[in-house]
Amino acid sequence: MDINEVLEALEMVAREKGVPTDTILDALANALVSAYKRTPGAAEEARVTIDADSGEILVYGQELDEDGNVTREWEDTPDDFGRIAATTAKQVIVQRLRDAKREQVFDIYEGREGDLVTGIVQQSDHRYAMLDLGDAEAIMPASERIPYERLERGNRVKAYILEVRGEGKGPQIVVSRSHPEFIRSLFELEVPELVDGEVEIKVIAREPGHRTKIAVLSNDPNVDPVGACVGARGSRVRQVVNELRGEKVDIVEWRDDTGSFISEALSPARVKEVRLDDEEMVATVIVPDHQLSLAIGKEGQNARLAARLTGYKIDIKSESEDLGLLPTDEEEAALEAAEGEEEVAPAASEGEAADEAVAGDGEVAEASAEVTAPEPASGGEGADSEAVAKEVEDDSADSPDSPDSPDSPDSPDSGDSADSPDAPDSDDSADDADGVQPDQADASPDAGAEEGAAADTDDKEADPEASEDETTTA
Repeated sequence: MDINEVLEALEMVAREKGVPTDTILDALANALVSAYKRTPGAAEEARVTIDADSGEILVYGQELDEDGNVTREWEDTPDDFGRIAATTAKQVIVQRLRDAKREQVFDIYEGREGDLVTGIVQQSDHRYAMLDLGDAEAIMPASERIPYERLERGNRVKAYILEVRGEGKGPQIVVSRSHPEFIRSLFELEVPELVDGEVEIKVIAREPGHRTKIAVLSNDPNVDPVGACVGARGSRVRQVVNELRGEKVDIVEWRDDTGSFISEALSPARVKEVRLDDEEMVATVIVPDHQLSLAIGKEGQNARLAARLTGYKIDIKSESEDLGLLPTDEEEAALEAAEGEEEVAPAASEGEAADEAVAGDGEVAEASAEVTAPEPASGGEGADSEAVAKEVEDDSADSPDSPDSPDSPDSPDSGDSADSPDAPDSDDSADDADGVQPDQADASPDAGAEEGAAADTDDKEADPEASEDETTTA
C-alpha cells in the first residue's frame, strides 16, 4: 500500500471539507483496524499507528485480560491488506469524514441560538423548507414560516436560529422567520444605535405576515429612538419591511407611565383618556368618535397588538358611549328584542285582518246569491208577454190623440201585423216588451202601439192557440 498517496488524498480532503488532518488520520487508523480484523489469522484486538511524516503504517496485535488491560502486544502488519481491505478502509474513511463534518458543524452552531443567518432555499413544500447556509443545512418547519409567504428555490433569505439539535444523524439547525425576535435581529442589522446600546427595543408584539409593533427606548437623551429606527425618509425600516415581504411595522416610544404607554401603543389613533385598573390589569381607553375604528383596527388587530405590547387588557370606548349618549350592550339587546316583538305583532294582526276579510267576503257572497236567485216562473214567457201586451193596448186605447188607436181607420189589423214580413224578430220584441214602462207608453203613443204589435206577434209565435184567442178578443 502506497500510504503517501493516501496521505496526499487525505490532506486534499481536509482542505476541501475543512476537517483537521489529525481527525482524518484517526479515522484512517480505525478503518485499517477494521480491515486487519478481516484478514485470516488476525488477532482479536489490534491497534494501528500511522507516521504522518514518513507514511509508515504499523499494526500491533493485542491480548487483553478480563479487565480489558493489554497483557501482550506484538507487531502483526500484513504484507498487503488486499482489495477487500482497501475497499473497507475507503468506506470507513468516508463515514468517519462525514461524522467528523457533522461534529464540526455542531461545534460551530452550538450556542448560536438567536443569531441571524442568511441561506439559499434548496427545497420548499408545505411541510418544511431547507436552507443552505454554506457550511451546513438548516430546516424551517411550516409553523416557523411567515403565513402565505412563497419561498422559491434559489431565493436568498434571512432567518433566525431557533434551536440547534445534536442528533444521531448529525446536528439539526432549526430556523424561523415568524418568531418575534426575528424582528429584533433585522433591526440590529440596520440600526447601529441598537448594537451600540444607545437605543433599546423593549418589547415586540407581532402577528406574522400582517403587522408588528415594537416599543423602543433611548438611553441617550440626544437620540430619538423612533427616528433612529425609522431612518432618513424611512430607509432603515424599509429594509426590514422588504425582508418581511411587506409586513407592516409600527414603531412607538416606550414610556414608564402606563397610561402614556398605552396611548402610544394604540397609535396611529389619538387617545383622549386612559383609565387604569392595576389590580385587574384592565385599561379603559376613551377615543373620539371618528377615531374609534382606527383605534380598534382591522378585525381588532391594532387593539390586540397594543394589549400584547402593554400587557393590559384594553377596552376601547368612544366619547359618545362614555357619556351615555349611545345605548349600552344591554340596552341594545333589549331594544332588538322589543323590535322583534313589534315585528311579530303586526304580522299576527295582518293575518287576523286577512282572515276577517275572507270571512266577510264569504258572507257578502252568500247574501248576493240570496238576492239574485231567480224566482220560479209562474206562467211561462207567453203569459208574461200577454200581460205586458194588454197593458200597452190599454194605455194606447186611453190616449185620445194616438193615431194608432183601434178606432182609427189607419190602424193596422192585428192579424195583418202578425202576417207582415217586416215584423221584428220575436226574441228582440219580447225583450223590448219586457223593458216597457207605463210612463214611456204615455209619452210616446206611437212607440206603444208598435211595441204592442210586436208583443202580439211574439205571443202568437210562442203559443198559437193563445194568439187565436187574442185575435178573436180584439
